[in-house]
Formats: sequence, C-alpha cells, structure tokens
Amino acid sequence: MTKPNLILLAFDASPILTLMERTLNAANFDVALAGDQAGLNKSLQEVIPALVILGRKFAGGDGLAISKEVLERFPTLPIILYAETDDPELARQALRMGLSDYLSPPLKVDDISNSVNRSLARARQLGDWVRREVKRTTSSLAEKAKMSESERTKLEAIINNIQDGVIVLDDQRKILLVNRSIRAIFNLGAQTLIGKSLDQIIANADVLALLARSSENPLKYHEINFDDGKVYNAQYTPIPKVGAAITMQDISYLKELDRLKNDFVHTVSHDLRSPLTAILGYTELIGRTGPLNENQLEFLHRLQGSVQHITVLINDLLDLGRLEAGFDTRREMVHLDTVLKSTLDMVELQARKKKIKITTKVDPGLKPLRANPVRIRQMLDNLVSNAVKYTQDEGTVKVSLLMRDGQIVLQVEDDGPGIPPEEQSRVFDKFYRATNMADNESVEGSGLGLAIVKSIVESHQGRVWVESTLGSGSTFFAILPTEEEN
Repeated sequence: MTKPNLILLAFDASPILTLMERTLNAANFDVALAGDQAGLNKSLQEVIPALVILGRKFAGGDGLAISKEVLERFPTLPIILYAETDDPELARQALRMGLSDYLSPPLKVDDISNSVNRSLARARQLGDWVRREVKRTTSSLAEKAKMSESERTKLEAIINNIQDGVIVLDDQRKILLVNRSIRAIFNLGAQTLIGKSLDQIIANADVLALLARSSENPLKYHEINFDDGKVYNAQYTPIPKVGAAITMQDISYLKELDRLKNDFVHTVSHDLRSPLTAILGYTELIGRTGPLNENQLEFLHRLQGSVQHITVLINDLLDLGRLEAGFDTRREMVHLDTVLKSTLDMVELQARKKKIKITTKVDPGLKPLRANPVRIRQMLDNLVSNAVKYTQDEGTVKVSLLMRDGQIVLQVEDDGPGIPPEEQSRVFDKFYRATNMADNESVEGSGLGLAIVKSIVESHQGRVWVESTLGSGSTFFAILPTEEEN
C-alpha cells in the first residue's frame, strides 16, 4: 500500500542528499534512501513511496533511463529528476517522459519542498481522476452487462414463443439454442441440450440428410417426415461468425390438401377418359356415314386433335397419380442403353424435321437397373423429346449414360432457349412452364412431363435436377442407383 508521506531518495552519496533529507524531514515527510538500483527496486516493491527524487547520475546509471523503466512499471508514481547542472533541454526531455519536475543548482530549501508539494498535489489529482474514470467505466460496463442480459432474456422469450421450430448451431454444429417448439417436435423434454452435437440429440434421418446436404450449399426447402404422418418444411441458413440456424414449419395440412387435390384430379381424370374415348370414336365414324365437304373435314380434324390432346393430358394425370400413390411396384432388370435406342427411334422423325443432330455417349460397362421398364421408357421419352422440342432448327441434342460410383448418370443436353435461374427449381412442378416459353404456341405440352420424370426417378430412389444458362440451353441430370446399390 502506498505511504502518503514517504519520499524515496535515490542518490549517490553527496552533500545534496543530506540537504534534501533534512529539508523533507523538517517538512514532516518520512524519508527512505536507496544507494543502488537493487535498493531502489526493493523499496518500490515493498514500501511503495508517494514520490521519488532521483539523481541524474545514480549508481553508475543514467537517471533518465532509470526513470523511464520505473514509469513503465508504476505509471502514476511522481518522479523528480535532480541534475547537477542546469540543462533546459534535459528538463524538457524529462517532462515529456512524464516526470513530475526537474531540479538543479542553485537549490534552496523552499525549492525542494515546493517541488515535492506540487508533484504530490498533481499526483493526487491524477489519482482522483483515474478513480473516477474507473468507477464510471465500471458502472457503464455493469449497466451494459445488465442491458445485455435483459436483451438476451427478451430474445429467448421471443424465440421460445415462436410457433416455428428454431435451432441455432455453432460452427461445429453444436447446439447454442433451441426453442420449445423443437423440444415438442422431437420429444426432447427438459433435458439440457446446449453444447451438445445436434446429430447426437436428434436421430431423425431427414434431419441428418439436411445436415449432410447443407455442407454443399444452403437449403431453403427440405422436408422432415415423422412416423405419425406429420411433415415439416426445414430451412438451413448459415449465420456468419456464429454457425447456422435451422427453422421448421409444420406443413402437414398443406400435404393433406395436396393429397386431396390429387385424389380429386385422379378421380375426375379417370371419369373423363371414358366419354372422351367415346367422342373420339364417334368422330372417326362420322366420315363413314357419308361424304363431308372441306369445312366439315377441317372441323372434324380439329375436334379429333383437341380430344387427343385432352386424352394425353388425362393419361398423364392418371400416370402421375399412380406414381404419387406408390402403385408403381413393378421391378425387373432393365438395360438403359436398350431403352434409349427405342426412345431415339421414337423421336427420330421429329428430329429429322427440325434437322437436329442427336449424339449419344454410353459407357461400355453400363450396369443394369432394377426398375419398371415402362416408367423408365416414359422418363427417357419425356426428357429426350423435350430436348428436341425446345432445340432450335439445325441444333444439337446430346444424350449420355455414364457409370459413376455404382450409379447411372443420365444427361440430356439441348441448346434451346434455357431456363431463367429463378425458375429452375420449379420446372418439375405440375403444369409449370418457364416464362420465356409460356407464350410460345409452337411448343405444345401438358406441363406434366417433367413432374412425371421427377416422380419416376424418385420412385427408383434417384435424384433429378436441371442446370441451365439463359440463351445457352439446358442440361437435365438423373441419377439412378444400379442393382448393386439397391
């Protein structure tokens, strides 16, 4: 603890040392002496003087350099430097370093006491200011901590009362926060979750798949299915300098609405097919009842074309309904290269009319696929005929069947108009057509072809997606596991 009346004199033996000691004693100060640097350091550590008067030359050392070292250890300790000669430049240098004062001969008794009193007064003022600042800063930090705790509590209350499930993870995928909805969704109860790895707490296969896929790119849509029939839509969003957040919304009612809609469409489509077949049959019989003029023949052909178009649409709807209902259970060994040849024969006339060149690449070691041959043919027909349909005259369509890691990779590439980036995720939706093709009346279609392709691929445990550049064509990919992977 600092002694308020103790003055430490660090001098070599000299008459000025005796003068200073007597003067300070007469002014009611306690005085301690240090004859070398070791004694100075010991006194500074043990007795902690209120002020030090240091000789310009002390124990063979430079008093100015020694003062600098002392101030580095004790920044608020007042130090007075005494020099045997008056040197204005030395005085300025000492004051710039932070020393309290500078003394030199001729020296009077009052000069010593006045310098000491001024230095102590200045040190007390500096100490009072430092204490006030520390108190103010401490109070400010305490207030900020209080506010931070209040804000944290408010944030937790908000997140806990959100109906959507929320999980916040760090960059190691350990749990930082979960709300009540997540605990209810996964039946986690009141157990402590903070700091635990998410895959150790939640064993749901869809959640684990979400984490695996999110390492490639952030996911906006991912379905989480539960045994009781509930379905949640999950989003994985990276958070810079934190980790990531997973949010989940209950979409079970939407899935039920979609099921009801599909049932309705399937029922109506099935009921419409019989009368349409009858209409088409009667239009064919009309020509046998007697001669028709040119207008009648034209009207009849248009009627037949419209009925056939509606029939194709209804057949597509029924096919899609069967696929979505899980009725596609037929499986046998299928060689895709053989099916592809049939598809190419089917589109040959269409490609020849538009002078389109179709190139194929088939790996020689292509393995067979355990699949429904009718559905696989339907998938290939849709993808290849679409590529021919959207490719400009004299363009090129490339079809590849490749083996990659025990899976068959189908690529169908065209050089058509391409698909806008913001619409590529929707091309597999029912009745969806890209905006740059929606007004093109020369390209016919029900809008169900790619939806059927997606259902067929997924029913065979595969994946399908598209990569496209606007104005430069599109490439559709389908990955199907071979018999060894099943």
